[in-house]
Amino acid sequence: MAVPRPGSLQNRSPSPDSFSFERHAYRRGILRIAGCDEAGRGPLAGPVVAAAVVLPPDCDYTLFRDSKILAPRVREELAAHLAEIGAAVGVGIVSAAEIDRLNILRASLHAMRLAVEDLGPPLPDELLVDGKFAVPLPLAQQPLIKGETKSASIAAASIVAKVTRDRIMDELHNRYPVYNFLRNKGYPTKEHRLALLEHGPSFEHRQTFRGVREHGR
Repeated sequence: MAVPRPGSLQNRSPSPDSFSFERHAYRRGILRIAGCDEAGRGPLAGPVVAAAVVLPPDCDYTLFRDSKILAPRVREELAAHLAEIGAAVGVGIVSAAEIDRLNILRASLHAMRLAVEDLGPPLPDELLVDGKFAVPLPLAQQPLIKGETKSASIAAASIVAKVTRDRIMDELHNRYPVYNFLRNKGYPTKEHRLALLEHGPSFEHRQTFRGVREHGR
């Protein structure tokens, strides 16, 4: 029986081959190849979240696209679809306090490391990583700038990371409703900046970020 396709994607337009890196790895005898991406480098509040995904070789890889161009409902559908097709999924979360301690680049790479480690054992044989930096793990890796547009595995990871982080920000909204994280997800919207001006930062804000540190907690 064919795997059901998320209804919102039935009429998607054709896209370039986004499984060529994975296919090349299979030809080299590497079967467990993971895509890795993060969500939340730019916000003023909340964690940075990374995900690592190993897609089944026979999946419909064309379903998975850069999370930024997908509607929230479609992202949720695809995250659930990954479980239905038996994809291996790992998640890594680094808090705002840890971001302040490490800096956002190191925190993002640490979140990716946690996500990859969450996949195993066994760990992947090779990683496809969004961006230009390698994950701090002794694994074969291929960083890809704009990787979520080039690799379905990275795109799938971007979806999981975004869905996971959005859920966390929805929960934080219940604790800190004055910032309306439900809408802005911690990004520096005008509404969010005005709330910071009026109320100051919360414990979930990144105290070292410009736009937060000026208000002091």
